[in-house]
Amino acid sequence: MTYILKILSSLKPSLRKATIKSTSALTVMTVAFLTLSGCATTQRLTPQQCQASNWQQVGYTDGTLGRSGAYFGHYINSCASVVGATPNRIQWEQGRQQGLKKYCTELNAYKLGRDGYDWQSVCPLEGIDKLEEAYSQGRYYYIRQRDLDYLRSPYPFGYGHGRFGYGYGPLGYGW
Repeated sequence: MTYILKILSSLKPSLRKATIKSTSALTVMTVAFLTLSGCATTQRLTPQQCQASNWQQVGYTDGTLGRSGAYFGHYINSCASVVGATPNRIQWEQGRQQGLKKYCTELNAYKLGRDGYDWQSVCPLEGIDKLEEAYSQGRYYYIRQRDLDYLRSPYPFGYGHGRFGYGYGPLGYGW
């Protein structure tokens, strides 16, 4: 830190301000990135959650979200340091199977596709064709709506004042 201060004190006042601003901006961006990257990963359970969790309910929630059986490893890792807290795999899997009954419906598959979410392949193979068809129809609707929204945007193809400094419109007519 003293090294940085020594360098800053040797700079001209105007350059010193610019350097401090850019360093501050870089620091803020780094903190924001690290915070957001923490949000993208799975949240760790607290020791209280490890000890007092209803593992069947946790499994049910995971099933309704389409999480696979491998997701249970997250709970084992989170609770490894907590004495006397062992996640119950049997209860969790029972709950997850109940949750999958809600996840593996044609209506849910359609909604996931329509809302732009990915389909998780955790459903039983029987009836998978109907689920995939429902997801495909929802996904088609999502893509069509996205494209229509793009076309309705003010300048989807670059009309207006652009690179050349003058207005131009469709078919080359300057409006």
